Amino acid sequence: MTTISNAVLNTYPGMAFFLFLSFYWTHQVLKNTMHVTTAGVVGTWWFAPDEASSLCSRSIGDSFVRATTYSFGSICFGSLIVALIQALRQLNRHLRENRDAQLIVCLIDCVLGCIEGLIEYFNKWAYVYVGLYGYSYLDAGRNVIQLFQNKGWTTLITDDLAGMVLFMISIMIGLFTGLIGFIVASLDANIFADFNFDASPEGVGFGFGFLIGVVLASIMLGVVESAVSTCIVCFAESPAEFEQNHPSLSLEMREAWRSSWPTECGNM
Repeated sequence: MTTISNAVLNTYPGMAFFLFLSFYWTHQVLKNTMHVTTAGVVGTWWFAPDEASSLCSRSIGDSFVRATTYSFGSICFGSLIVALIQALRQLNRHLRENRDAQLIVCLIDCVLGCIEGLIEYFNKWAYVYVGLYGYSYLDAGRNVIQLFQNKGWTTLITDDLAGMVLFMISIMIGLFTGLIGFIVASLDANIFADFNFDASPEGVGFGFGFLIGVVLASIMLGVVESAVSTCIVCFAESPAEFEQNHPSLSLEMREAWRSSWPTECGNM
């Protein structure tokens, strides 16, 4: 993405910022819409399994409609905050070409990276409550963090490795699609001739393929991460309903919970 935008960054930095912002915001909105929809479906399965018993159940459509109507403002607001920071980080990385500002650029990137990580971590749990109960963005985040604090599960939720595993899978998919882009560009050297890129066609093809693969994979695999996060929230808030509606799964989860976090079992 940096290679593609060097000419725009040098000539029109303001335009480049809005291009970055539109890309990251679109990605975040799509990802978080999927997240909220998944949270709603998993919540329905948790509390009313008969309404989410099949792939074509009404819970999927109802959750998607809520995510794209009543909760869409909350999704766009939280997504915009992350997108702004990501766009600023992308512009800041371009400044690394100036050797006199290397230290300042690294410090700014570090601070922005920390802020981005904190907000994405907040969004991950806040949007579960948005999908489950339709709360506003700030109220949802406040309530879910308060839930974990009351349960004493703040250490547990920081030990969630599902996101890291799915990120590694997304990178592998991105490398595969990048290889496809590399092969296509190798077969047709003039495929990017109209774009006047400085890099070789094979490099641009790999970059395009990698970017498309990672973005699409992260959105689709986000369903799995969203389902895991929703199950953790529901298990913290309503373990009795889980045991009543899904007794065998509840037993398995409690046993796994005791083996992984024995000190937390008293607050289950």
